[in-house]
Order: sequence, then C-alpha cells, then structure tokens
Amino acid sequence: QVQLVESGGGLVRPGGSLRLSCTASESILSLNVMGWYRQAPGKERELVALRTTGRTTSYAGSVKGRFAISRDNSKNAVSLQMNSLKPEDTAVYFCYGSRGAATHWGEGTQVTVSS
Repeated sequence: QVQLVESGGGLVRPGGSLRLSCTASESILSLNVMGWYRQAPGKERELVALRTTGRTTSYAGSVKGRFAISRDNSKNAVSLQMNSLKPEDTAVYFCYGSRGAATHWGEGTQVTVSS
C-alpha cells in the first residue's frame, strides 16, 4: 500500500499563493495517475488536478489558469502550485494516486483563504 503524505497547506489571503507537496512512500512510477482532490465543508470531494505518467494534465474549470500540477518521479512527489487564491478555494486538499483499479489517498492538508 503506497502511503501519500501532503504538506504545504495553511492560511493565505485572497490573491495569495501556496504550494502543496505530496510525497509517496515508494516509487510513483507504477502510479498511472497522480493528482489532487479537495473537499470543502458540507460539500463532496471534487477533482482539482490530475497528471498522468504520460504528462497529460487535467484541471477543474474553477482552477484552470490559476493552479499548476507537477510530478517528479525521481523524488516520488507531486506538487500543486496554487496562485490567485480565492475564498472558495478553501478546503482540505487530498493527494491521490492510482494504478488501474487500485487507488491511494493521503490524509489531507487544510487550505484556508481568508482576509
């Protein structure tokens, strides 16, 4: 079972930036897809960004142009650069990895955007 550990969350003012990182306990080369989901209070978990081993990326419409996902297989890590943050980006952000039907989740890191 791959362990995923997130870091980099915190409190930021609207318009600010944060960078989230996710480190895996073993090689991520076998994980076809890695990415980030988020869950705001009272809402369902939603996709934020995904990146495949083939470098294909996918973003939620609400973050496109503001967030950027990157993947470093040599460091077993995936990161999410978040710019121009808005209060509606406030949520717990979860790292995600999958290989076929097998999925792996981190425990999440809180991001709060507030003045």
